[in-house]
Amino acid sequence: MENMKRLISGLVLGLAVTTQALAASAEAELRQFVENVRSFSGRFTQVQLDEHGELVTSGAGLVAIARPGKFRWSYDQPYEQLMVCDGQTIWAYDPDLKQVTVRPAGETLAGTPAELLAQNARLSENFTTRDLGEKDGLRVVQLEPKSEQSDFKSIELSLRDGVPQRLKFSDPLGGSTVVELRDLKVNVAIPDAQFKFTPPKGVEVVKGDAGS
Repeated sequence: MENMKRLISGLVLGLAVTTQALAASAEAELRQFVENVRSFSGRFTQVQLDEHGELVTSGAGLVAIARPGKFRWSYDQPYEQLMVCDGQTIWAYDPDLKQVTVRPAGETLAGTPAELLAQNARLSENFTTRDLGEKDGLRVVQLEPKSEQSDFKSIELSLRDGVPQRLKFSDPLGGSTVVELRDLKVNVAIPDAQFKFTPPKGVEVVKGDAGS
């Protein structure tokens, strides 16, 4: 749950640009997201690496986000998992365990980039942004949280033509998670049903607290 929350939060940050030309500064690019991007959908692949760069886990699936505060993060590899948020409630569903955990969205995402962007707050209040130039033909922007309580040390966004292609989340222990995005569609109409979840018959429903 915590891993997925961090990834989704970072993914929302990753779309802090539009398909327009890159702005003059990293902070301006992030501000464009708040002002212009209403929704996006696409596919993702993900790998988690330890402090030695060794593979820990990998996965892939579909993602859809609609501001403010709605998202659907669905793994189809290596096994099915689903996280859905309607802006008020988060459902984390594990089909293999036949269990869904329900948490309040506001408390669960409190202090994360997802909450920050959903409220249209100024990113500069909570993050230091740096333009790292170009690498492998992509423009790289770094965000460092100002809070010492953050789950991650930094996020690097790699962009091409104003669209995020790759995200790297670095944790305080030296590990990292890398997410590659493809087939992204920005400001598309996403059915509201995508952000609702009804537990299937026979599935155990567990009420979780925000910090679990």
